[in-house]
Amino acid sequence: MKKGSKNGRNTKGKIVAAAWKLFYEQGYDDTTIEDIVFESETSKGSFYHYFDGKDALLSSLSYLFDEKYEQLTETLDDTMTCFQQLMYLNRELFGMIESSISVDLLARLYSSQLITSGEKHLLDHRRVYYKLLKKITVKAQENGEIKSEITVNEFVKAYALCERALIYDWCICNGEYSLKKYGETMMPMFLQGFFNVK
Repeated sequence: MKKGSKNGRNTKGKIVAAAWKLFYEQGYDDTTIEDIVFESETSKGSFYHYFDGKDALLSSLSYLFDEKYEQLTETLDDTMTCFQQLMYLNRELFGMIESSISVDLLARLYSSQLITSGEKHLLDHRRVYYKLLKKITVKAQENGEIKSEITVNEFVKAYALCERALIYDWCICNGEYSLKKYGETMMPMFLQGFFNVK
């Protein structure tokens, strides 16, 4: 059962990764389901098992982000402070976005999340993203890095809000500046009020 679940997850991950690679390289409108199936080395049956069509892939970007976070979890340095770990995660994610996700598609995802009456994938607290942020924040509270009056949920919400705000601004500015570099400057400024100054 566990193995089947992992294989299913790998298949879905292959489809998502292939789709977003193709969207970036040849554009959303010029990418067909056949292209995605070929690139992912899966089948049409597998594609339709996970997705109703190409548009359904727009909401899969959070899945791709979580795959990145799972990879980054393996590379987190325990000697870093929690603040440094968070800035590392942000820098790596923003670098990935900047180099492999088109501004147009990111904007489409954000607009779809604004108008949907269904599930808001970006806010799903079951995501790897939120679990990892909570884990780091709990550790930060335990070692006194974060002010004691701030709850874990308050901090995680503020962190996610800052990231979304920066991504949103990058989209409406049509990617005219480096998201990664701007994040390196702005994230510490936004978040320093939550941390105890040493």
